[in-house]
Amino acid sequence: MFRTILIANRGEIALRVARACREMGIRTVVVHSTQDRDSAAVRYADEAVQIGPPPPRQSYLCAAAILEAARRTGADAIHPGYGFLSEDPDFADACAMEGIVLIGPPAPVMAKLGDKGSARKIMSDAGLPLLPGSLDPLGPEAAHRLADEIGYPVIIKAVAGGGGRGMQVVTRSDDFPDAHRRTRATAQMLFNDGRVYVEKYLRSARHVEIQVLCDAYGNAIHLGERDCSVQRRHQKLIEETPSPRLPDGLAERMGAAAVAGASAVGYVGAGTFEFLVDPDGRYYFMEVNCRIQVEHPVTEAVTGVDLVQEQLRVAAGERLTMTQRDVQPRGVAIECRLNAENPDADFAPTPGLLEEFVVPAGPFVRVDTHAYPGYVVPPNYDSLLAKLIVWAPDRDRAIARMLRALDECRVSGPRISTTRDFLRKVVDHPTFRAAEHNTALVDELFATVGVPAVR
Repeated sequence: MFRTILIANRGEIALRVARACREMGIRTVVVHSTQDRDSAAVRYADEAVQIGPPPPRQSYLCAAAILEAARRTGADAIHPGYGFLSEDPDFADACAMEGIVLIGPPAPVMAKLGDKGSARKIMSDAGLPLLPGSLDPLGPEAAHRLADEIGYPVIIKAVAGGGGRGMQVVTRSDDFPDAHRRTRATAQMLFNDGRVYVEKYLRSARHVEIQVLCDAYGNAIHLGERDCSVQRRHQKLIEETPSPRLPDGLAERMGAAAVAGASAVGYVGAGTFEFLVDPDGRYYFMEVNCRIQVEHPVTEAVTGVDLVQEQLRVAAGERLTMTQRDVQPRGVAIECRLNAENPDADFAPTPGLLEEFVVPAGPFVRVDTHAYPGYVVPPNYDSLLAKLIVWAPDRDRAIARMLRALDECRVSGPRISTTRDFLRKVVDHPTFRAAEHNTALVDELFATVGVPAVR
């Protein structure tokens, strides 16, 4: 097992990884920007190294500074968390050249799956169903012809995209050329890669993902599904497991498909296969996330498996300690992402001082957070304050517990707004309670309950 792990991230995920390491007797090093010098993760770690100023490209995205910190502190592995460099194959290659293990899949696998066109080809060959669309990036005219052929609405996606960014839905042929041009420009700006592809857009789909674990010896399992259908701008707000009201046997078929896809590409580590499920119960592969997910705690809550510790064991060369038969999920878990954002101002971030920060507690309530009274929410990073996770024997009791947990949250500051009340309205909405929601829930329903529709 590793002696020292450098955590190349910030916020709640850096603290989450550090805690997993401490339980395993592993020394931790946290890198941080000048903005984060007093963060909870910095205070918790065995050692901290300042690597740059607040802008991510000069700190958390600066591979050279992170590798230098790893060399100076004797780290034999780097955990990248999610976001930042977590799915960067060039960073994985650089780590390998330094003799440092990056906790994630091998760089060639990361490169294949990070390219959405390549990933779609591999998964199609492995037998996973795809939505109608292009397997290769297309120029403007060819893309327009394909969109007309498969029928509107379609979605234009960045080949190198992720996190809900670099995509646009098009509903009319006349709008396609301008949308294609703008999406290519956005992709170039965000990912330094202007390639895009086109696929059919499902209006009333469920977003369901499968958690997989694979070792370097060909063993692969899945740990069930998560429903991530409550979204805005293709970014997840609420997650739960199991996915409610799926047709009988569908979750098992999706899990088997994810394992087949992971095995086909030689995946190693923890990863997530994302699917869309249409109203008729047909499912379609979307992409693979080569990292730990923000919503991993709901899977941990129902399986009892510490996914971060499993990541560490596999990365250290150990075999999986469980088989598919050993995975026995129990009950229902729901996660809400509490952000420092103002829903009444189109979810604009609200950085500033937290004068009050009280999180819920009680039976079967987990809170992953890096915030505290006196913490200053910075303007430079993601606005996530905390993840509220609850478990209960059934969905109705899990919803009741989440509503209670949200009611117990107390967050305030001179300029601080949060999504707490918005989340409560979603969880308590009849459509969500009845598990009849899909990815259009926020857009279609929330103008009727005082929350503006997401644009």
